[in-house]
Amino acid sequence: MLLRFRFLLCSLLLVAYQVSAQPKSNAGKPLSQQMTDSFMKWFPDSLGLEQNKAARWGYEQGLMLKAVERVWQRTGERKYFDYIVRTINYSLPPDGSSIARFKLEDYNLDNINTGRVLLTLSQQPGLEQQRYHTAAQLLHKQLEGQPTTKEGGYWHKKRYTHQMWLDGLYMAEPFAAEYSKLFNKPTGFDHVALQFAQVEKHLVDAKTGLLYHGYDESREQQWANKTTGQSPNFWGRGMGWYAMALVDVLDYFPKNHPQRQNLIKYLQRLAPVLAKYQDPKTGGWWQVSDQAGRAGNYIETSASCMFVYALQKGVRLGYLDKKYVAVARRGYQGIVKQFVQPEPDGTLALNGTVSVGGLGGTPYRDGSYEYYLSEPLKKNDFKGVGPFIMASVEMEMAK
Repeated sequence: MLLRFRFLLCSLLLVAYQVSAQPKSNAGKPLSQQMTDSFMKWFPDSLGLEQNKAARWGYEQGLMLKAVERVWQRTGERKYFDYIVRTINYSLPPDGSSIARFKLEDYNLDNINTGRVLLTLSQQPGLEQQRYHTAAQLLHKQLEGQPTTKEGGYWHKKRYTHQMWLDGLYMAEPFAAEYSKLFNKPTGFDHVALQFAQVEKHLVDAKTGLLYHGYDESREQQWANKTTGQSPNFWGRGMGWYAMALVDVLDYFPKNHPQRQNLIKYLQRLAPVLAKYQDPKTGGWWQVSDQAGRAGNYIETSASCMFVYALQKGVRLGYLDKKYVAVARRGYQGIVKQFVQPEPDGTLALNGTVSVGGLGGTPYRDGSYEYYLSEPLKKNDFKGVGPFIMASVEMEMAK
């Protein structure tokens, strides 16, 4: 009897510990809503305020608004939709003929990503749909004139001559694919497929299956391999952008397009690679993906969230085998345990996101292992929070 009592007591204590270890903010709500509500509390008047650095028109704004959009679609709560509209409207005149802080002549792929939200709003009854359509046309005009490599791959920015980066696939291609579908531009899908084909040709490492961060067609950059044009390392978030781009582009790609199956094959090629390089202890993925345990390396939040999102969505939509559910679940549980932190004000915080990662520029980023470990980590960085919300929605749907 005493033994049974002790067993029962231990069981109750274990349950109590597990409950206490979970974030309590907005108790009862799923984590996707808790984090989104926290974000909206940090930025209550949207991201349109000039004193907020994130107010510039760029990919971080688009990433966060797309995450809020997914929570709106999941819950139907009007406050999320209103937040998106208010934020976008800060940047547009009534006729949508220009976008504040956007310069077409920069030919910067980072500036395209927020266009996905424009496309969403252009389809909403009760809004001035033409306003958002016109602004989206301006972004598409940039893509029509975007400088390319000789094989047709978009330069990441006009000032990054002859260079393709993994980041650029997420920044431009989901927008381009949805635009092509909405406005009946069938040749647009050919251009989208070409960008992924160029990445698979020039950035995939034959030995590991991982993808290098960048490719320099000219081989002139200090970071570029003089034979292959590839940068020297595998950056986690770079591959995260690519994985998310693949699963999102497929939302819009015609079922009968001859390149659709290739896109699915790229995702199916990548999935076992991600599973292989997942850290068995934490479930996360490393900042420099193939250097597990090396001095200075660490499990990075944004890449881990992006991979969870891509894998779980890929399974949900039938592109990936169901065995990858376990990989996604392990990754998500590790993220929640290691990086999600309840705050005294009832919000949630997300730790462990690397602030930036790039190649070239000033000061010069050489793509070395030491470079990727030199960038600081940030709390509540948009590039972590947005993918965490998206991954949370997928995991909640899976339940």
